[in-house]
Amino acid sequence: CPVVLAPKNSSVAMPPPADIVKVAIEWPGAFPKLMEIDQKKPLSSIIKEVCDGWSLANHDQFALQHADSSNFYITEKNRNEIKNGAILRLTTSPAQNAQQLHERIQSSSMDAKLEALKDLANYSRDITFAQEFINLDGISLLTQMVESGTERYQKLQKIMKPCFGDMLSFTLTAFVELMDHGIVSWDTFSVAFIKKIASYVNKFASDISILQRSLAILESMVLNSHDLYQKVAQEITIGQLIPHLQGTDQEIQTYTIAVINALFLKAPDDKRQEMANILAQKQLRSIILTHVIRAQRAINNEMAHQLYVLQVLTFNLLEDRMMTKMDPQDQAQRDIIFELRRIAFDAESEPNNSSGSMEKRKSMYTRDYKKLGFINHVNPAMDFTQTPPGMLALDNMLYFAKHHQDAYIRIVLENSSREDKHECPFGRSSIELTKMLCEILKVGELPSETCNDFHPMFFTHDRSFEEFFCICIQLLNKTWKEMRATSEDFNKARKRVMQVVKEQIMRALTTKPSSLDQFKSKLQNLSYTEILKIRQSERMNQEDFQSRPILELKEKIQPEILELIKQQRLNRLVEGTCFRKLNSRRRQDKFWYCRLSPNHKVLHYGDLEESPQGEVPHDSLQDKLPVADIKAVVTGKDCPHMKEKGALKQNKEVLDLAFSILYDSSGQLNFIAPDKHEYCVWTDGLNALLGKDMLSDLTRNDLDTLLSMEIKLRLLDLENIQIPDAPPPIPKEPSNYDFVYDCN
Repeated sequence: CPVVLAPKNSSVAMPPPADIVKVAIEWPGAFPKLMEIDQKKPLSSIIKEVCDGWSLANHDQFALQHADSSNFYITEKNRNEIKNGAILRLTTSPAQNAQQLHERIQSSSMDAKLEALKDLANYSRDITFAQEFINLDGISLLTQMVESGTERYQKLQKIMKPCFGDMLSFTLTAFVELMDHGIVSWDTFSVAFIKKIASYVNKFASDISILQRSLAILESMVLNSHDLYQKVAQEITIGQLIPHLQGTDQEIQTYTIAVINALFLKAPDDKRQEMANILAQKQLRSIILTHVIRAQRAINNEMAHQLYVLQVLTFNLLEDRMMTKMDPQDQAQRDIIFELRRIAFDAESEPNNSSGSMEKRKSMYTRDYKKLGFINHVNPAMDFTQTPPGMLALDNMLYFAKHHQDAYIRIVLENSSREDKHECPFGRSSIELTKMLCEILKVGELPSETCNDFHPMFFTHDRSFEEFFCICIQLLNKTWKEMRATSEDFNKARKRVMQVVKEQIMRALTTKPSSLDQFKSKLQNLSYTEILKIRQSERMNQEDFQSRPILELKEKIQPEILELIKQQRLNRLVEGTCFRKLNSRRRQDKFWYCRLSPNHKVLHYGDLEESPQGEVPHDSLQDKLPVADIKAVVTGKDCPHMKEKGALKQNKEVLDLAFSILYDSSGQLNFIAPDKHEYCVWTDGLNALLGKDMLSDLTRNDLDTLLSMEIKLRLLDLENIQIPDAPPPIPKEPSNYDFVYDCN
């Protein structure tokens, strides 16, 4: 093979070394400078070289920062994020900038002060600047300005109210951004500062910016410090927060519910029920239903999350009763059982207090308790000693008996008079149902940090759990009859019936009924017969043919289907996904976007100011990671960001959505997927990029569905033809081959 040599004077384009980055650097009043940055050189040397090019002395007072909207400083820690073609800016160093702003915000000129606070609010998002400003005791300066601000500018406020409002808004914004970096403890703030922030919630109801930041500060104080929780709880009342829910600004409503949730979450156990009573008195539920859930606008994800948290915290008030065993010797508790018996059987005459009447009464009570469906006919209190559901089951039964008396009496009498052994024992069924409803609603579990799954119907009634039970116990009784279950072997019957009832409830809940009546209507359309039809339909759609020819056909086409799934996953990665960066103040978290390049060789990612409405272009994402550099993909508790966050570590839902990309020696890219579907798509896609198997539940389901569809399509022409388990036998060889025709 001949070798062709390039002419001596010709140049061959060589790719730049990996450590060399080509950038443009700006300096006010000068033409931008194009230069190559050697990432192996110290950053101070690069800054000195840039300063020398523009004849600037004291290079140690300068720094480089990104020239985009973030304006973040470049440090030794983040310099690897500089990409080819980036535009940088030479500017004053973080220490110098922090010192100048520290002085400017104390200016006697209101205009200069306002401009300085505006700059501070912008720069405080950068942790490098924030560290320098905090080192100058900047947080204390801001808190002093807040504490004395109203008095100092009282006259100013009357003369130039907009200027004062903007000044306070920028001050609070800077404070929120600085505290969000987690450098300073929340425990350091005075009562005077808390009082001032709490007062803004009332005074500045019309100033959305100040109100929003004041509510955010109060929420963070409550969530991050037990001492501050107590102080905030003394300064802010539910009555002061309620009016903000009656407005039209959804963001203010979201922050308000977040503060209520924080106070609810951090309240001691003995105060939580007291707070719930106050919320009921102030009609919080109906206000949220009217002004938030039924308002003429869509509910955004953050509001949905806060409503979900409030729903979980409200149901968690039931945990105490759920975990309380009944004391068979407690007369007050036994009176509840007597009341259940009285309401059901009060038509029967009471025996007279004559001699021997006590024995008759005991005999009658035992008979009635048997009719009520208790296990222990002599002392039904023993039925409520198991936790969960404990006393909560008895509470539900009494509520049903008192508030839905006709339905209660009908169920009890209908089942106690049956003689075909198909009666549904009300007592035992109620206990099992209460336990199941607690599992469905996850009573006693902490709210997830990523879930938005609230149910509007639970905000339509003050006793929504009890009403939920009343609807479901009637459903259980109906389903029991439809399934013709028997009480003779209650445990077996219970298991079968409860499985169907749970399926009916879950299917109805997934439709997100807007009211309890609508939920009841959905259940009426989900009879046992309908559930059987749905199951049959699903079974037919996922029918698993077990004959040998079909299994062999499956094996043959499975690689083709897996390749199809793999391409779908990679296409989804190319489209990209918006992720959240979770921290202590969830709504203040920034969004970030990650997507795979069309050639599947690079992951592009970068921060966003807000959730995007569609795909984010590659060129707007500042950072990238070559797929070839990826060492591993880890999930759940093996993720670095799950090991760091103790609170998140205990949250199973967050753990189930977490995954990380590990690259280089210590590099990592941490994700928390918005939902389980995105988690499966990304972990599958990343594993496919690395040449590993896709093992998610989504892949298994997709494989089953697509295989089933492909098999059915291929077998369409064989409809009603029995496929043999074994291939037809090969016939014997003929005695001669005289019938063969030789074409030649």
